[in-house]
Amino acid sequence: MNVLYAGTPTNSADILKFLALSKKINIKGVITQNNKIGKRGNKLIESPVAIEAKKHKIPVFMPTDLNEDEFKKTLDSLNIDILLVVAYGRIIPEWLLKLPKLFPINIHFSLLPKYRGASPIQSSLLKGDKVTGVTYIKMNKLLDSGKIIKQFTCDINPSDNKNTLEKKLTELSINKLIEVLDYIKQDELSFVDQDETKKTYCKKINKEDGLLDFTENSSSIHNKFRAYYGWPGTSFVHNDITIKIHNLKLTNDLSSGKPGSFHKFDASGIYINTGDKVIVITDLQFPNKNIISSKDAFNSYKNFFV
Repeated sequence: MNVLYAGTPTNSADILKFLALSKKINIKGVITQNNKIGKRGNKLIESPVAIEAKKHKIPVFMPTDLNEDEFKKTLDSLNIDILLVVAYGRIIPEWLLKLPKLFPINIHFSLLPKYRGASPIQSSLLKGDKVTGVTYIKMNKLLDSGKIIKQFTCDINPSDNKNTLEKKLTELSINKLIEVLDYIKQDELSFVDQDETKKTYCKKINKEDGLLDFTENSSSIHNKFRAYYGWPGTSFVHNDITIKIHNLKLTNDLSSGKPGSFHKFDASGIYINTGDKVIVITDLQFPNKNIISSKDAFNSYKNFFV
């Protein structure tokens, strides 16, 4: 089966690696986003998908304009059966959706029609969901609204964060991928329309989303910490300094004061009052400093917090 692949981030690169090593799949090319400028501004950084594709000597396309004539001609010559899209990050034009002999497939990390859009993993954690999954859809020109080919569920553990849940969903996608590709080669296929009455959408995450509001209840704050783990991370402001949180836990203690005030502070953690119960921060980071434990913070920054 000839496949044209489109994706950008690490989880997409992991799925590409599996396909590249599969004897059943011939990847004719990879579309990914353009190189980004590094944090220091002096180096261009390739996407994880581009890096993985080059390891397997797969042609890489990074078009600025997906409708450029030469790009169209090149892809048309690839004679592809399937277009497989996993977190590419750009809208696929209609001509490209019509290019494969069979049809275009998107792997989406939610149980569609729930959480259409750019941040399904974060959204499931923010809502405190107990179950999520991956959905294989036959793509159309509307956002994440195509017919469902197959859908697989995955439990969300209380300890899961964005990174761990993304890894679980990536592994689930890989484990089911050949099953789905074998299925679509059948003569008679049965797809399921998404229930439009149950559709929800999720937004693109911004850096500012990680700033905590302690007037919210403790569960919502903890879910935000889980959802934004890694990037953008969560933080709070104290004495006009933004402090990043690297570990945050729930307690059963009822808040004893104004939300955002300190319930207590000792070597075991910074205990902060919220809208209902106390949360505790056990690992933190000041701007341009290393991550420290609450014990180190108590020894070195006690006067700052008290």
